[in-house]
Amino acid sequence: MLTVPHLDREFDYLVAQDQSDDAQPGVRVRVRFHGRLVDAFILERRSDTDHVGKLGWLEKVVSAEAVLTHDVRRLTDAVAARYAGTRADVLRLAVPPRHATVEKQPPPHLEPLLARPVDASAWSAYTGGTQFVAALGDGRAARAVWQALPGESWARRIAEVAAVTVTSGRGVLAVVPDQRDVDALHAAAVDTVDESRVVALAAGLGPAERYRRWLAVLRGQARLVIGTRSAVFAPVADLGLVVLWDDGDDSLAEPRAPYPHAREVAMLRAHQVRCAALLGGYARTAEAQALVRSGWAHDLTAPRQGLRTRAPRVVALEDSAYAQERDPAARTARLPSVALDAARTALTAGAPVLVQVPRRGYVPALACARCRTVVRCRHCTGPLSLPDRDAHGAVCRWCGRQDPALRCARCGSDAVRAVIVGARRTAEELGRAFPGATVITSGGDSVVPTVAHRPAVVVATPGVEPIADGGYGAALLLDAWALLGRQDLRAAEDTLRRWMSAAALVRSRADGGVVVVVAETAIPTVQALIRWDPVGHAEAELDARAEVGLPPAVHLAALDGAPAAVTALLAAADLPPDAEPIGPVELPIGARRPPGVPAELPVSRMLVRVPRTGGLELASALRRATAVASARHDHEPVRVQIDPLHIG
Repeated sequence: MLTVPHLDREFDYLVAQDQSDDAQPGVRVRVRFHGRLVDAFILERRSDTDHVGKLGWLEKVVSAEAVLTHDVRRLTDAVAARYAGTRADVLRLAVPPRHATVEKQPPPHLEPLLARPVDASAWSAYTGGTQFVAALGDGRAARAVWQALPGESWARRIAEVAAVTVTSGRGVLAVVPDQRDVDALHAAAVDTVDESRVVALAAGLGPAERYRRWLAVLRGQARLVIGTRSAVFAPVADLGLVVLWDDGDDSLAEPRAPYPHAREVAMLRAHQVRCAALLGGYARTAEAQALVRSGWAHDLTAPRQGLRTRAPRVVALEDSAYAQERDPAARTARLPSVALDAARTALTAGAPVLVQVPRRGYVPALACARCRTVVRCRHCTGPLSLPDRDAHGAVCRWCGRQDPALRCARCGSDAVRAVIVGARRTAEELGRAFPGATVITSGGDSVVPTVAHRPAVVVATPGVEPIADGGYGAALLLDAWALLGRQDLRAAEDTLRRWMSAAALVRSRADGGVVVVVAETAIPTVQALIRWDPVGHAEAELDARAEVGLPPAVHLAALDGAPAAVTALLAAADLPPDAEPIGPVELPIGARRPPGVPAELPVSRMLVRVPRTGGLELASALRRATAVASARHDHEPVRVQIDPLHIG
């Protein structure tokens, strides 16, 4: 496959008679291109050609296994067009590398799939839930955005609708953010679908095992496929349902070109094959709400009364209250007395308490104790941190260099203070505040999956909160400013998602569950948590982005590269008439540089905005301009991202 943009097209080759039987569309082959052997796929067999010159011969059929199916090829074409990328880059994401030994092994013999009775009555708690399940059983292309109730076993609910679809004779593809979610959904799925027909795909598998499982999907042996973002391309036969859980998670955005988001690929796939789709989460993104507003998907939410029954009590404490209501016995715990009381009540009742801290580590950021200037590395200007309590000096979070003798560059003081307190430091403070309780830390390299039903204080960073047997008695959400104060388009949306994911693990109000968030009550995101109203928050977020012209109300292309290269690319692009260039601005030091740009060159970013209807036209124009620049080799490469997850 040729990854350079100006060679992103089909090439014709002659096929020898002895290769003809194996050289079928979808198989891997090797061809000679410009004097060297390259890997390729056969896309089509024809008896004629448009090429006027002399054709070369196919060198070798690598395998007779047709690994590129018709549906996946259509999907890769659509993704490349949507994200202004090359098909070779998308195929690299869609088709895993070949493992010859595994491919030659005969597939295992499977008994006929036996239909199991599926109890999907829990979906009746949602308005339209029963009708959605019935539509899946009938094979109809029902599409919904599902707002999971707090305390809901999301994996069990997805397993139920997957089983209904499999029983109807069709395949299911479920995409989740990480390995922890894969394990949870797989454990729930094997209770409803024959385990031999359930396959889990994830990056943590070795090459042989991953390819073995992928072949089981390709050959139609697997009917339910569960995986992380790259599994969205899995060649599921007769696809009947695509499920995506927690689409706001950053890990669902591919970090390699052309940077597709699993949500967009999943919805493209559902549209192409006309199958059902389910987008679920405790919170809701503006992109998911845009699908509902457009009529492409329907709301799947619980009535307000059912929500009140299941949700915990949420209490917000103003910053002024934070200063006034400190418990004198716990001055080092960074907790107001209301939060301390809630934690003590839960611990006394024998339940664990969850404490969510936005930053991992000990002290992730330092400042001068005298003039409050942030302390930075003398080599790369990155932020300095303390890795642990007994550290002999600070460590740069960017370059990793150690600075044993800290001194403020502004006033010369050698005294420092913590700007941000991490999870490990918080665990120390809480250990002093609750001397009789066990303190458990989950985050970084030490993730705790579950905790028992016993008194314990669990300190966790967002996304790795352990599941408590019977639910947490209380949850304390600390340092809200660290989440809400980020200079990011999605700061409010992401904050609410992280809070709700943690709060959903807490017992209901009737069972004494309480969530305490230390933040100003008037903040709309805090109000959305108190009312447990992610839909209203997503509606407001979508309206706000429409007012200022940001995705998903519009399509936006971000062009990153050396200033001259970005300018040249824009000059060569035949942009749509309604395209609006914005910028350029120089990217800050420490930002991820585009591949191929020398370290000594500055990197600038240019944004190009078009109305929602002009997304494909914009992507096509940038795709053509990138191909021209690639052929000329005039400038360093420019990274093109369509609707990037984080704009700044």
